[in-house]
Amino acid sequence: MNSASKQIPVLVLAGFLGSGKTTLLNHLLRACRGTRIGAIVNDFGSIEIDAMTVAGRLGDSTVSLGNGCLCCAVDSSELDLYLDRLTRPAARLDVIVIEASGLAEPQELVKMLLASENPRVMYGGLVEVVDAAEYDATRARHPEIERHLAIADLVVLNKTDRVEEADLARLRASLGTGAAVVESSYGQVDPELFFDPKPITERIGQLAFDDLLDDQEPGGCAEDHDHHTGCRGHRPHLHAGYESVAFTSDVPLDPRRLMAFLDTRPEGLYRIKGFVDFGAADPRNRYGVHAVGRFLRFHPEAWTGERQRRTELVLIGAGIDAPALERRLAACVTEDPHETPAEQAMWGVLRYVPEPEQDKGAEENDRPEQDEELGRDAQEPDEAGEFGELTGPVG
Repeated sequence: MNSASKQIPVLVLAGFLGSGKTTLLNHLLRACRGTRIGAIVNDFGSIEIDAMTVAGRLGDSTVSLGNGCLCCAVDSSELDLYLDRLTRPAARLDVIVIEASGLAEPQELVKMLLASENPRVMYGGLVEVVDAAEYDATRARHPEIERHLAIADLVVLNKTDRVEEADLARLRASLGTGAAVVESSYGQVDPELFFDPKPITERIGQLAFDDLLDDQEPGGCAEDHDHHTGCRGHRPHLHAGYESVAFTSDVPLDPRRLMAFLDTRPEGLYRIKGFVDFGAADPRNRYGVHAVGRFLRFHPEAWTGERQRRTELVLIGAGIDAPALERRLAACVTEDPHETPAEQAMWGVLRYVPEPEQDKGAEENDRPEQDEELGRDAQEPDEAGEFGELTGPVG
């Protein structure tokens, strides 16, 4: 995919005042060398633009909205103006993070993002940052946090170093969310949970700015963990809070079985990415799949002679049963890859393929359903065996 047409994931980073959103964003900027991150920063009072500039040298890849609340101050068309600036090919960004005000309504931000008419925008998920040490006090002041947690795709339980183990277990049990929950201190979460970091390539010659920022976070050290075992107080592996499952199959998948799996995917499964071969159900195309929380999209693309026809999927989540997921995916393999399936077999998949005009940015067909789903209090599937694009966790 060329730079002019590639889609860029846009994450919404939400959480009440003091939860650690900016600290998390700073960590992402430090930890993702080679990955170009753009940011839309919106907060009340002072904004740590200087700190973020030092951490990632974003320069004109940052849009600062100053005082005010993004979900109240702009509408979808105005948000598109900011997104247009950051998604232009000349910016060469790989991911965009919207850091919301601590008083913003994340549901409204996600609605605006889903209504974007920018064809280069791809929804990257709603990440809710929670201050573990102040959660009870925050919930007492802001009971709406329960609603925010219910629609989150990923919950980062931050500042866990300030909470006793027993209290932390009680807190996790009280969150009342089916989203993946990862624990962190100082906002240190593996960036792979949010997006696909570019591989670090060997550098020859003068040190780059990224080399000098060797991710020296509080509680850590500047040396790579795999080559440095004598450091006291070294932070734990960032990937310790989640699991990933890699699934491959040279036999095509049955589209109905795969949709049944997706319709009932378990709590804690945050991301699904990869490509699916549906064999005789569509011999001309492979299907790229992108799922974040409840959001799902398939993108067909023609097979080419040099590509091996196979399914390759990666599933990422927290608290997931990896062997069970592997068994369920293996059960999606078609029994007879040469049998021509019924004409309706692909209907469930095609429901999540954008119409041609949507690829141009219109997305008119999805908006009524998205708006209706986001407005519901009940987080239930919208039809039997099907799920909406942002309706909360699947149980």
